[in-house]
Amino acid sequence: MIRFLLFFIAIVPSFAIDVPRMERDLDGIAKVATAMVDGDVCRRIITPRAWEFMSRRDPRDQYAPDDNYDVDDQSFIAVKKLLMRLATLADYPVDVNLWMPLDTQRKRVSIIIRNRYEMSQFWKWGKLEQPMFPPMLSVLETGKRLTVKEKVGYVSVLAPVRNSLGDIVALVEVVSKLHPDARENVK
Repeated sequence: MIRFLLFFIAIVPSFAIDVPRMERDLDGIAKVATAMVDGDVCRRIITPRAWEFMSRRDPRDQYAPDDNYDVDDQSFIAVKKLLMRLATLADYPVDVNLWMPLDTQRKRVSIIIRNRYEMSQFWKWGKLEQPMFPPMLSVLETGKRLTVKEKVGYVSVLAPVRNSLGDIVALVEVVSKLHPDARENVK
């Protein structure tokens, strides 16, 4: 019994993730994401047909954008794989999600790619698009990474994604939980 307790005491600290370490880790991943994620490829993920449905609302069919959501497979898979690889830079569960503004006024935002654990401080289950969140707007306007801890137990770092002209066209959310449950959001 004593051996078990000593073993348990020795193991427990290795599972604990402190906030400063998590913030440093997530910020590092976000910095790499800004350098590696290609905004031109991200802009090709959603097909023109799907953008059309997302940009105009049909009062007779509120689900038209969701029902007509389709992607360019090659672009989607390339970016998703890159985001999944970036998430492995931490030794605890991390997701790297891709968000894009839906209009030039940046009033609405859509989650384009969610990843493995489906963690996010912003995404509401079943919502393809949502009103723009102030921290996201700040990153889109300033181009500076931003750490967000609005949802209890979560830490996110938002980082800009640029196209070949240097314009910010999207952002990534690098996110984890202080007490991760790898199966919590997997249905």
